[in-house]
Amino acid sequence: VYLPEIQSAPGTVSQVRECSARLMTLAKKSNMSVFLIGHVTKDGSIAGPRTLEHMVDTVLSFEGDVNYQFRLLRALKNRFGTTNELGVFQMHQGGLVEVTNPSELFLEERGEELIGSSIFASMEGSRPILCEIQALTNSTNLAMPRRTAIGFDAQRVHLILAVLDKHLDMDFSHKDIYVNIVGGLKVSEPAADLSVAASLISSEGFQEMNPKLCLFGEIGLTGEVRAVAQAETRLKEALKLGFNKFIIPLSNQKHLKDLPSDSLKFVTWIKHIKDLPKILFGNNTKQAHRDLADLHN
Repeated sequence: VYLPEIQSAPGTVSQVRECSARLMTLAKKSNMSVFLIGHVTKDGSIAGPRTLEHMVDTVLSFEGDVNYQFRLLRALKNRFGTTNELGVFQMHQGGLVEVTNPSELFLEERGEELIGSSIFASMEGSRPILCEIQALTNSTNLAMPRRTAIGFDAQRVHLILAVLDKHLDMDFSHKDIYVNIVGGLKVSEPAADLSVAASLISSEGFQEMNPKLCLFGEIGLTGEVRAVAQAETRLKEALKLGFNKFIIPLSNQKHLKDLPSDSLKFVTWIKHIKDLPKILFGNNTKQAHRDLADLHN
């Protein structure tokens, strides 16, 4: 899209600014919606000058993956509403069909052996979505063990490993670590720390997780488990899908005091990461670590 009367090449700042201004004028005078479809770079940002992104009212990103049948529609910018909202669609023969309950979509193929697998209640804007976080620890002879994270920030994986090493005496220096958000989702919020830590503890101790367990919380460097935003919304979504055991930061207790007592009876409060193994596996945690050490020896 370009204007021939402007003496510059298509795609330059002046062309983008003037074309956008004329299209905005058309939209306002005619009371119509105008969609501008453009390319994105490899990192997902809009290609070309950022002028277009600043001028328009809304920026929508439509993402897909050849390995999955669903498509994600995200609002990256919204001048008249909330941002980071997420719409989930499935591609069928008749076209795109909305997925009314994305949590069920991402959990429908969850396996039966739940070693290294936990459920995290994430928030996409104001929409709660339950997703599965898997972790795998594996012995290695490499001088520099692998640290691979798909759909999650690798730097936060390093932080969580350091906290587990410091406060739970879990040595990952000779282990390859793999963390994966199942289904192609991308989770960027720190609230997923507790779920990642639970998956790592489960994989390292080779102990199965409760299939009806959901947990969330941010982990600090001193081992404290910090409160997260919109805890009530996350909890209600998990209860609706049949989860009946929750591990939630103690700091969120004051935010959930208005919930019915029937809902809170499923909640276990956690204040420090050192309490997590006992909450997850009870008194079997130490024995499992001893058995695993004997097996390695």
